[in-house]
Amino acid sequence: METVKLYYEDAFMKHFTGRVETCREHKGQYLVVLDRTAFYPEGGGQPADHGTLGPARVLDVHEREGQIVHTCDRPLPEGETVEGTLDWARRFDHMQQHSGEHIVSGMLCETFHCDNVGFHMGESVVTIDYNAPLTWEQVLEVEARANRYLWEDHPIEITWPDREALASIAYRSKKALEGPVRLTGFPGADLCACCGTHVKSSGQVGLVKLLSCQRFRDGVRLELLCGQRALDALSGSWEQNRQVGQALSAKPEKTAAAVERLRQELAETREQLAHLEEEQFLRLAEEHRGERDVVLVRGALRGDGVRRLCDALTRTACGRCAVFAGTEGSYQYALIHPGQDIRALVKEMNQALHGRGGGRDGFAQGSAACTEAEIRAFFREKTPETEK
Repeated sequence: METVKLYYEDAFMKHFTGRVETCREHKGQYLVVLDRTAFYPEGGGQPADHGTLGPARVLDVHEREGQIVHTCDRPLPEGETVEGTLDWARRFDHMQQHSGEHIVSGMLCETFHCDNVGFHMGESVVTIDYNAPLTWEQVLEVEARANRYLWEDHPIEITWPDREALASIAYRSKKALEGPVRLTGFPGADLCACCGTHVKSSGQVGLVKLLSCQRFRDGVRLELLCGQRALDALSGSWEQNRQVGQALSAKPEKTAAAVERLRQELAETREQLAHLEEEQFLRLAEEHRGERDVVLVRGALRGDGVRRLCDALTRTACGRCAVFAGTEGSYQYALIHPGQDIRALVKEMNQALHGRGGGRDGFAQGSAACTEAEIRAFFREKTPETEK
């Protein structure tokens, strides 16, 4: 016997009673079938409802051959009538996301002659795939239209047309459908075959906010938030922006300009720092002019400073030049010996100094987990007696 689907009779039903038809244990949980239920099973991109059946928690819900199967954390006596209570915050969130997605998809597909080819309602964000290369400007245009549609508070229309009537109706569907077809309509925005639960009118969606538009396969993937999720995200972004504004001494609506100004100042500071570093590297190189097989161990350098200092040394010193920069136990290194094959030396050095790295054509770089004493001991062994 098929389960009576109360969620189709009243999507806003929060409490109901139903008789336990069957209850069987499965992998430490219990699969319960009632004669009727308001719990929506996972399907059509919409997650399952959660809640309680009497003393049992409903952890998941699926439909199998017309029966709605509730996965519960404890058994329920067959034949007993139990009270079901939905996790209403979860259900209403799903309804807001699902209805908002319909309105956005209907408008996008109608305006840009594309199809919705994928829909997933995640715990934090809704993703929708379209088979057309939509631009960010295009989807923002539809976002504005969709929000105006919400504020106009249009009623939803749910119908079950027969096959003859269905043949004359233009509606969206991802696949050919068999059996009774349930059409969910937002007049002026969308008409789509859908098995999910929805709000009573567009105004109950509250708000729609598109977060991103990324290329995906032959089209794009959008990220969408509706209702409370959208409000929470915007409130969180505003608070974060307010804090950034305080740190930059800028009003929230002026933070972009303040960040750009800061970015330019940072770029200028980095350029000045690079110039000062180069001067310092040249002075250090001059201190070692004419020396052979120089090894420098010093504090940490930023970016490619280790390589640049080693380059400077090779222009004043002779033979092999090595620079280790960092702190005891954690160094970055550069090793240059122009015109020489240093691969064997680098391999031996990495083994001795617990290093990782390599190179070719007389140049190598990497990291070493060792001490300054270990570095100097290694290179003393590699220096000919006549040069010590």
